[in-house]
Amino acid sequence: MRAVYKKELSSFFRSMTGYVLIAFLVTFTGVYFMIYNLSQGYPYFSYTLSSIMLVLLVLVPVLTMRSFAEERKSKTDQLLFTSPVKISSIVIGKYLAMVTVYLLPNLLFCLFPLIIKMQGNAYLQSDYASIFQFFLMGCVFIAVGMFFSSLTESPIIAAVSTFAATLVLYIWEYLVNYLPSGAVSNFIAILILAEGCMALVWYVTKNRYLTAALGAAAAVLLIVLFIVDSSSFENLLSNLLGNLDVSKAFNNAAFNNIFDVSGVVMELTGIGLFVFFTVQSLEKRRWS
Repeated sequence: MRAVYKKELSSFFRSMTGYVLIAFLVTFTGVYFMIYNLSQGYPYFSYTLSSIMLVLLVLVPVLTMRSFAEERKSKTDQLLFTSPVKISSIVIGKYLAMVTVYLLPNLLFCLFPLIIKMQGNAYLQSDYASIFQFFLMGCVFIAVGMFFSSLTESPIIAAVSTFAATLVLYIWEYLVNYLPSGAVSNFIAILILAEGCMALVWYVTKNRYLTAALGAAAAVLLIVLFIVDSSSFENLLSNLLGNLDVSKAFNNAAFNNIFDVSGVVMELTGIGLFVFFTVQSLEKRRWS
């Protein structure tokens, strides 16, 4: 894993990709910092971080699109599959290299609250919590982008898919508000979602009997719960999916001065899940 990490990290800076990404993110942050914090006098650096979120959504696909798609396109992934290194070690090594590139501008961001402090009032605790949450959210997006890169041999398709997925994750809170609130509609939606999860189980295990058993058990359980207490299904889908909002922890730190521990746990879980999905995607292609 260490060798993969060093190779991937050095490749970002041999090709100038790492320098360009870091400079691009820091430059845009500096521009918004001058506008909001220096010119208009806002004492919170979190306002600046919130404003550059769309820039992050563009940079992450560029950072991750070549991680596996380029190797698949050039057929060099066969060397990875036949190497003595575990697939999980390769995935983690590549992921940590991309996270390191993303970490560098975040370390530079730590200087901006000190500049605000030199000019007057500053809220260092809130600002550094916001930077930490901004970094974690970017790590989730990088894991998502790496997963989509493992599904295709086209870096462009990987980049577009990553942008679409991360955009959905970023506006997740607003999308959840449009979900139905009725008990019947929530029951049907959750039943469809449960069966979709069973399709994912079949895709990973290829075990039709296990998938059928789990699908039938989930359907029976939901039907029984609905018959016993249908009112419990009201707004259930929006409540469940609302907990998957990866931007919630950042917004709490940036605008409410709250360090959301549950949000940190959810983001770390999301990182672990998408790294696991990437490993399974590559393992499936390796043995097929």
